[in-house]
Amino acid sequence: MRHFRVICWLVVAPVLLRAQHPVPVKPRILISTDIGGTDPDDNQSMAHFLMYSNLFTTEGLISSPSYGNGTKQHLLDMISLYEQDLPKLEKQAKGYPSPDALRAICKQGRHGLLPFKGYAAATEGSDWIIKCARKPSPQPLWILVWGGLDDVAQALHDAPDIQEKIRVYWIGGPNKKWGANGYAYIAGHFPDLWLIEDNGSYYGLFTDTAAPDSLRNDRYYDRYIRGAGHLGDDFKNYYKGSVKMGDTPSLLYMMDGDPANPLKASWGGSFTRFTHSPRFVFTRNTTLSDTVTVYSVAEFRFKGPVINLPPDSACFTMAVKAKIGQQTWPGYYLGDGNYAVRYSPKQAETLTYTITANIAGFAEQQGRFVVRNGWPGKTTPDDYRLGRNWFTDRPDAQLFEGIQQGGKTVSVWRTAILLDWAKRWAWLR
Repeated sequence: MRHFRVICWLVVAPVLLRAQHPVPVKPRILISTDIGGTDPDDNQSMAHFLMYSNLFTTEGLISSPSYGNGTKQHLLDMISLYEQDLPKLEKQAKGYPSPDALRAICKQGRHGLLPFKGYAAATEGSDWIIKCARKPSPQPLWILVWGGLDDVAQALHDAPDIQEKIRVYWIGGPNKKWGANGYAYIAGHFPDLWLIEDNGSYYGLFTDTAAPDSLRNDRYYDRYIRGAGHLGDDFKNYYKGSVKMGDTPSLLYMMDGDPANPLKASWGGSFTRFTHSPRFVFTRNTTLSDTVTVYSVAEFRFKGPVINLPPDSACFTMAVKAKIGQQTWPGYYLGDGNYAVRYSPKQAETLTYTITANIAGFAEQQGRFVVRNGWPGKTTPDDYRLGRNWFTDRPDAQLFEGIQQGGKTVSVWRTAILLDWAKRWAWLR
């Protein structure tokens, strides 16, 4: 019966698409992005947002480059392109925000990863989140997170009362890998937060294995974008114009009927409740007999020399060798000779790690472990226990897009999404 329901959902979804309804009231949104960081797909998603910005009441654009060198200036550069294209957009639709109004709500968030405790000092971005969340409004503030949760974690730490006033749609997956400390703080201290954790569903937007030729990622630019305004000219600078836009599903979700219901089929994915977020705590070097769940938080704790450093100081490095190569993470001194580092794997594979430090008496640590698919999986004693309002990718095998859980809840709409966007690109010619 379960398989029958899944198959029916996939068959009916394209039919439902023809009956999609706009969100009846412009949703209040704030975007936190690592634009300008290591992945230029945020620039593509920002172009998409600007072209559809008449559909939202936008209250904030925050540069939150937890990893990489992004700054608020990258947001301002995109707004300058939008300003040049705005006269053509306004001929086709009403309600576009002025460029100056958008510039006024651009804020600088945190540079660099949060420490192990999951919060640090307030930023212009985290303060702006608090200010927007506290505005009197019958609507919640929707925070769309395209990078790490660092500024959201800081805002919640500084103003716990905003938990009741915000709803978060987070593109997790690789962003969770880079921002495990902020996530751990939120999951551990704010289990009643309303949050969509999209770890794999987003992938459905840039998979094109069954796409018609003109909608393939490497063909879409030439067919629909080339020659379409200043935003179109700029689009070629990211992945040579090949469409990725891994963060755009958060916007698509806000364009579709009832964002308060994440269980429904929607352009931005369909999700399910989950009540525990997997966490694995190791106090020894791991081996191939140790298995963790994809997207989980793996926490490595060990003893070492007592040193004269403040607690939560970054002082060692964990180098992880994966299929894509080797990447490094900072580890932290917790005091009294205790050390710790967190890692969140983004796909099923076998990983090898080495932990080193330039500290006298610090022994090199090495280990391996296995990552399995199937999020969130069975409960374990160390899991983060969540409330009723956490949602994540559907686990049904038929809804995987390759190895990405829930991907088909977005890919089923991909043709309609890109054709709708093509109409707006035509406005710019």
